[in-house]
Amino acid sequence: MVELLAPAGNLEKLKYAIYYGADAVFIGGKSFSLRAHASNFTKEDMIKASNFVHEHGKKLYITTNVIPHHADMDGIYEYLKELEEVKVDGIITASPSIIDIALKKTNLEVHISTQQSAMNTNTVNFWHDKGATRVVLARDLTLDEIKDIKNEVKAEIEIFIHGGMCAGYSGRCSLSNHLTNRDANRGGCAHTCRWIYDLVKAQKEKVAEDFTIQSKDLSSLSIIPELIDLKIDSLKIEGRMKSLHYVATVVKTYRMLIDEYLENGFIKDYSFYAKQLEKAENRPSSIGFFKGLPTKDEQLFVSDKTPLRQNFVGIVKSYDKKTTLATIETRNVININDELEIFSPREDDFTFINKEMYDLNDNPITRAYIPKSLIKIKVSEKVYPNDLVRITL
Repeated sequence: MVELLAPAGNLEKLKYAIYYGADAVFIGGKSFSLRAHASNFTKEDMIKASNFVHEHGKKLYITTNVIPHHADMDGIYEYLKELEEVKVDGIITASPSIIDIALKKTNLEVHISTQQSAMNTNTVNFWHDKGATRVVLARDLTLDEIKDIKNEVKAEIEIFIHGGMCAGYSGRCSLSNHLTNRDANRGGCAHTCRWIYDLVKAQKEKVAEDFTIQSKDLSSLSIIPELIDLKIDSLKIEGRMKSLHYVATVVKTYRMLIDEYLENGFIKDYSFYAKQLEKAENRPSSIGFFKGLPTKDEQLFVSDKTPLRQNFVGIVKSYDKKTTLATIETRNVININDELEIFSPREDDFTFINKEMYDLNDNPITRAYIPKSLIKIKVSEKVYPNDLVRITL
């Protein structure tokens, strides 16, 4: 059975990744992780995460995928032993030194990060023979190349299927280092590929304004059946710095698509899933390298002016069947007469017009605007704790 692997930047997002259909979640600790500006997990949080994931019969992986300088190695052994105590199901790592320590001095399962740029059979088998269980292939491979590799290797294979695509080679970029003194390969990426530049010819003539060197995000809905047929072991969503709403939406969308294909052997309507993803996406997307070398159509050479979607407005905390009032924790502004959608891991989504809204003292209100406050909304259909609420846009 193929694994759907989701990102989580904090404990709340991890829980929603599991609620909405992930088979496994990857997180970062406070050390040795490539997303230094994500919330990341303390040891106490990692223990809570491990307990929660395993209680639900799922798996937890920890990223230790920095490319460390000599001074960065201090404490790595102790940190890896801590991860053993947390009972994680594996670490995702790129540095041969960290890989070596983990394999020789711990009982941790080791997954080779995409930062190692594994792009051929020999590389995958090399790491398997060293003791690695799984290899995350580079994102710069076509489906045909992935097929050739999968047919000839002994390790499990993991593929990125959704999320941001680095403009650098397999995520190994030094642009941030040069322009901001923030080392992308040690967790400090400033996303300088997404900055807006002037394109100048011969240092005089301005050729273009609002020029960027970023790629479109990866979205591979149409590729999933082929990856399943290739018996890829894990399908990975990128985005530890993304929102709870993004994680839940993307995970549920791919969960439904995977389940439909496994049950029926075909996908009836890809456009349904594409529309679901649009509710959480703010950037154009493409299929990356899967069908061949990307063209200019897969790049964002002009700055992306897509407005941010602010349609995620709340989380259901409870529901009273007698009064049909749902208690909602607000995450954005909700107004009377807004058309709201209930987004649930259990039931089909549905929409309704917000005709009745109250504070906790049952006083009628017309506008809820304080984040993380509790309100009550009249919802005729039953809703459940952890269902999400969004405005239809």
